[in-house]
Amino acid sequence: MPPSSLHSSLLRPFLRPSPLIKTPLSTSLTNRLLTTTPHPHATLNQVLRSPRQPQRARHPVSPALVNRPHMKAVCLRVSTMKPKKPNSAERKVCKVRLSSGRSVDCYIPGEGHNVQQHSVVLVRGGRSQDCPGVRYHLVRGAMDLSEIEVWDEETEGRGIERDRDGGRV
Repeated sequence: MPPSSLHSSLLRPFLRPSPLIKTPLSTSLTNRLLTTTPHPHATLNQVLRSPRQPQRARHPVSPALVNRPHMKAVCLRVSTMKPKKPNSAERKVCKVRLSSGRSVDCYIPGEGHNVQQHSVVLVRGGRSQDCPGVRYHLVRGAMDLSEIEVWDEETEGRGIERDRDGGRV
């Protein structure tokens, strides 16, 4: 008996399903291709014709904050900016010098602020979508930038005065 036939005769019980063992219906479905999308792998011809290109690195959203969540900065100029096309408003922005020495534009979130020149602020990443070139936000309630005032909606606009503890005067 040649070695190849001996090898196949030893593997024969494992290659063919036994009639005694019932196979579930789902195994027959897994052998079939159930999708219409093309095969994900490149053929040898495609690889030989044009070799595989490495994926381009994604550019960071906030490049001045390299591996840092926040950075301290000093405000250089406070101004307003008009947003991009469909929107209409006056967005509050400021130019700051980071502790690394770079100067960047930052968005001041919320209604009202107390930022002025030489204010020390905390900068986080995250761009303002409708302000071109603004890739950073200031953190409210940190350092010189005040928190957003919380309005009492219950008494707003009705002339009811409240004391500091929230009770009526």
